[in-house]
Amino acid sequence: MRLVYLSPVPWATFAQRPQKFASWFHSRTDGEVLWVDPYPTRFPRLSDIGRFDSTKDPDGQVQPDWIRVIKPFSLPLEPLPGAGWANAIFWRPILDELAHFVKNHDALLVIGKPSLLALAVLHRLKDIPSVYDAMDDFPAFYKGLSRYAMAKREARLVRRVDSLWVTSTSLKQRWEGLHPSAHLVPNALDASLMPTAKIKSIEPSTQIFGYVGTIAAWFDWEWIIALAKVRSDDVIRLIGPVFTPTPIDLPGNIEFLPECHHEVALNAMRDFDVGLIPFIRNELTASVDPIKFYEYRALGLPVISTEFGEMAFRKHEVGTFISQTLHDIASLAELALCIHDIPAKANEFALRNSWEARFDATKIFH
Repeated sequence: MRLVYLSPVPWATFAQRPQKFASWFHSRTDGEVLWVDPYPTRFPRLSDIGRFDSTKDPDGQVQPDWIRVIKPFSLPLEPLPGAGWANAIFWRPILDELAHFVKNHDALLVIGKPSLLALAVLHRLKDIPSVYDAMDDFPAFYKGLSRYAMAKREARLVRRVDSLWVTSTSLKQRWEGLHPSAHLVPNALDASLMPTAKIKSIEPSTQIFGYVGTIAAWFDWEWIIALAKVRSDDVIRLIGPVFTPTPIDLPGNIEFLPECHHEVALNAMRDFDVGLIPFIRNELTASVDPIKFYEYRALGLPVISTEFGEMAFRKHEVGTFISQTLHDIASLAELALCIHDIPAKANEFALRNSWEARFDATKIFH
C-alpha cells in the first residue's frame, strides 16, 4: 500500500501529528510514503523572513528510505482569483508524479491543510480513498482576503473528501453539517519517548508549577501572574521560546528556561509537581487539543488548565483541573497537589493515548 500525504508542516521539522501518522502508516503496511511539504497559502509578510530556516530546528526529522519528500514551488498568489491557473505550470509535474506513484497500487490520500494544490491533487487522484485530517481552524490564522480564500478552500475540501477527521469537539461541531460522518481523532503522544514517571516519596517544601511550550499571543499572562501570587513560596517554571512581550512587573517566583529538544523537555517535566496549560480563550485556541496535556498526564502529573478548546471538555477527567476564573486558582492548586499517580497508571495512560492507539482506532484500512 502507498500513502500520499499533503502536510501542513515540512517533513524536516520536529515530529508532530503528520510525521507520526506517516510513520504509523509505514509500520502498519510496510508501504511507501510520498510526502508533499506545504507552500505559502497567503500573501507574504516581512515576518516570514527566516521563519522556515530548518537549520534552526533542533529536532529535524531524518528522512528514512521509505519516504520521498516533494517541495512544491508556488507563486504567493493563492488568495487571488485565478491563482490556481497561475501555478498550474509548476504543479503539473507534481500531479504527474503523484499519479505515477499510486498507479496500480492500493493507496491512500491524506490532506493535512487546505490549499489549491490539495484540491488539484484530490481531483487528479479521485479514484483512491481520501482523508482530510483537520488539525486546526486554519482560517483563524489568516486575515482579510487570505482568510476568506482559506475558508472557501477548506469548505470545498470537506465536501469532496471521503473521510473527515477532526482533532477537537469544536471542529467536529463546525463541520458535521457539511460532512455528517466527521470523526473525532484527538491528538496523542509518542509513548516511546516518555520517561518513567517520578515517584515522590517526600513532599518538597517548594512546589514547581511548570509549563513547556511556545509562549506566544495565546499565552495567558494574567492567569500565570495570579498563580504566581497565590503560590508565592513556589516556583512557576516556563520552558520554551517567547514570541510575545512579557509583562514588565512579573512576580519573582516566575522563572524562564530556554527552548530545548523534545526528549530533554520531557525529562524536565519530571521535575514538575503540576503541569500547566495557561491559554487564553479565543478563536485561535477554540479548536486546540494540546499534546502537552497527554505528556503531563503520562508522567503522572496533575494538570491545571484554563478553559479553552478541548480542555474545556476535560473537567471531569482524573487529575485534570479546569480554571474558569482567576478566583479559583488557589483552590485548584491545592487540589492538584493532592494528586499522586503511580508510574503504572501513568504508563497505562501513555499507551492508551499513544499515536499508534489513536490511529489504529480509526480503522482506516477496514
